[in-house]
Amino acid sequence: MPFASPFTSPRSYTLLSVAAALATIALKTAAWRITGSVGLLSDALESVVNLVAALAAFWALTLAAKPADRTHHYGHFKAEYFSSGLESVLIVIAALAIIHAAIGRLQHPAPLEQLGVGLALSLLATALNGLVAWVLLRAARRFHSITLRADAHHLLTDVWTSMGVVLGVALVKLTGFTMLDSLIAIAVALNIVVTGWKLLHETASGLLDRALPDEEHRQLEDLLASHESEQIRFHALRTRVAGSRRFVAFHVLVPGHWTVQAGHDFCERLERQIADVLPRTHVLTHLEPIEDPASWDDQGFRWEEG
Repeated sequence: MPFASPFTSPRSYTLLSVAAALATIALKTAAWRITGSVGLLSDALESVVNLVAALAAFWALTLAAKPADRTHHYGHFKAEYFSSGLESVLIVIAALAIIHAAIGRLQHPAPLEQLGVGLALSLLATALNGLVAWVLLRAARRFHSITLRADAHHLLTDVWTSMGVVLGVALVKLTGFTMLDSLIAIAVALNIVVTGWKLLHETASGLLDRALPDEEHRQLEDLLASHESEQIRFHALRTRVAGSRRFVAFHVLVPGHWTVQAGHDFCERLERQIADVLPRTHVLTHLEPIEDPASWDDQGFRWEEG
């Protein structure tokens, strides 16, 4: 009997992220309690952020998977941005807590203890985060999920942060200069702030219906250009991204003597080709006669410069 994988949806992968966060919190907290390192404390606090983010991602993906209903005609895909918005705020809060603890240690330095055991526990937690991040990245590509991708990159940030903390603690052990622990903890916090800001910017952009990425937009334009001729034109191309879904709309100008069936069949073929190039894309086409001057009056939006 073949083995049935328990990971059949994006939501199931967030449970793996939750389990990894709980394990790393336990390992890093133990490392901090053993050594007294504020750097390892900062690392443990960031893992708490990972846990909250994973729980928020689970909720968001659950809501995003709900089908369209009477009050949400376009589905619930934007729910993914709620988890990323919450995650960005938590990241900044964790960074401020790390800076506060590090400044306190700078003012009142204390020697670190049992560094060998603490470093071993921290490295074990880092390896676990790296493994889970790799699994989430593969799942993100499989399901085209921006939430899983964001969670994976957040874990990878945590991996590099942990490596920095371990380096700081190791340098303290080698040099005996205890202030290095606090200074590296502050550097870790600043890195976390940058991560939170980037995530917040991406969230706001998604909520404001940002267009497709440049590369995907070029793929779409190239596909449409391959169908253009003297009798067939396209204009008023508009795109937006909502979570793991893409929405594309444009006008199709064809000869006025075409039958409704011929125009319909052409648009259907075009929509299938777009879906093949850009999976999980909802395409809306508007058919117009190319000879009618009114068809050329609405070629697109007039954007404000600046």
